[in-house]
Parts: sequence; structure tokens; C-alpha cells
Amino acid sequence: MKAGSNLEKVLQSGQFAVTAELGPPKGSDAEMVKKKGNLLRHCADAINITDNQTAIARMSSIACGVILTQLNLEPVIQMVCRDRNRLAIQSDILGAAALGIKNVLCLSGDHQKFGNHPQAKNVYDIDVIHLIQTLKKMRDEKKLLEGDELTIEPRLYIGAVENPYADPYEFRVIRLAKKIKAGCDFVQTQGVFDVKKFKDWMRVITDQ
Repeated sequence: MKAGSNLEKVLQSGQFAVTAELGPPKGSDAEMVKKKGNLLRHCADAINITDNQTAIARMSSIACGVILTQLNLEPVIQMVCRDRNRLAIQSDILGAAALGIKNVLCLSGDHQKFGNHPQAKNVYDIDVIHLIQTLKKMRDEKKLLEGDELTIEPRLYIGAVENPYADPYEFRVIRLAKKIKAGCDFVQTQGVFDVKKFKDWMRVITDQ
């Protein structure tokens, strides 16, 4: 086991894993997070916590994740490249791991022009492929990105996302292959409503 999370155990057992999404509040209301978490308690194996989704400032995904762990719920914190440089990413990951968070979903992040701070500067110091590689290096090699050794490595179950419906279609398959090669342990897609197109996409993936 790489992290020993419930999500990892479910997927490793070959069972169908169910996840749900929890959007953090636009405020510091911990009770709202608890209420949402408890509504999902018996519905999901793990709960995804978005990271300033649609580029709108909200409570941090790490803080929400800690609140869920205190309720004995399983968080999957999202981490986007848009808002952090490599220094902040590694620092946040170490802090999250120290607080008991085991699942991290790596994303690029929605462009800030879609959110409530359109003049904010995006960061993208590293891209999502590099983010996955960084987390894997911290976990497996017990080293930071630039080579410094860690006293204790973060035990992480590293996730990636891909959109089976976005064009160009072929590029999405290539990009997913790069994420897998970079070291992600699991992959999540958007909700599947067009089953035929999703099956076609999966067929292309399995043929690679």
C-alpha cells in the first residue's frame, strides 16, 4: 500500500469505487463543511474537495480535508498548479500529509478569467505532469524536487484527471498516458453521460 487510504484499498481490491465532490464554502464556516460531509457519509468511499474551483476564492481544500478526517471521512484533496509555485506545492503537501490526508488529485486548474479575481496572476511554475512527478518523488524517493532529503516522506495516493469529451480527442489519450507514466496511481474523469463516446475513448486507451 502506498498510502493505506480507504480509496486505495477499494480500488486495489477490484471493487467499484464511488466518490463524491464537496465544494468548500466561500467563508470560514466549518459547520457547513461538516454538514456536507455527513450528507455524503454513506454515499461514497471518498470525498473530493475542490481547490478554488472555477477560480473562485474559497476555503482551502486542505482545511476542508482536515475537517472531514476529524469526522472519520475520507478526503481526496485537489491541488491545482494555477495558484502555487513548486515551493508552495511541496510545503502544502507535507502539511497535508502531516495532518492525515492521504489522497491528492492533481489538476492544472481553471483559468482565473472565469472566476471572481480575473486580474489575479496565474502561477503554473510546474504543469500537472510535473506535479505528479514531484509528489511521486517525495513519496517514493523521500526527496524534494531539487534533491533535498525529507525526514519523513508523505504517504500519498496520487490521482490525475482526464476529460474524455474534450477536443482534440487524440490529445487527451496522449496526455493521460503521460500522467500515468509520471506516476499517478488512479484516474478520475468527468461524469459519464455519453456512454458510447466514453466506451470509444476507453477502447483507444486500452489499444495504446
